[in-house]
Amino acid sequence: MLNKPSGYVCSHDGADYPTIYQFFDHPLRTTLHCAGRLDMDTTGLVLLTDDGQWSHRITSPKHDCAKTYLVSLADPIESDYEARLAQGILLRGEKTPTKPAECEILDDYTLNLTISEGRYHQVKRMFAALGNKVVGLHRWRIGGVALDEHLAEGEFRALTPEELQRFQE
Repeated sequence: MLNKPSGYVCSHDGADYPTIYQFFDHPLRTTLHCAGRLDMDTTGLVLLTDDGQWSHRITSPKHDCAKTYLVSLADPIESDYEARLAQGILLRGEKTPTKPAECEILDDYTLNLTISEGRYHQVKRMFAALGNKVVGLHRWRIGGVALDEHLAEGEFRALTPEELQRFQE
């Protein structure tokens, strides 16, 4: 579990930008990969592993592993957002809509959004399709595991056996 700060890419090849792997002084550093990457400007929970099957259970849309984001928008939330997100959103350049998403509106500009896919820039594109712009994006939950509130940005820790078990259920 890594608390990813803004400004880092989730890639081993960081020729142009710093990578999250620089936070790891660990022998497995070169074999780890992200089980669900985040955009450079998105913060929050990243799970890393060297187990491809475990990673696939988290990232494959067919496994419906929910990811929850705190989303801050440029313009106020419209009254129809919740219903439209629950139906799925047809993204520009795509032939099929997103899977239904759940949202919890926190205030006029902020909501928690839970999705079970990970299309390219999906959350940003969903709100663009609704006529709004994401100005802040923070992933705080994957499946049954929430970001450890005691981890500062750039810090990481191993998942507990109980947290690992949540991905087996």
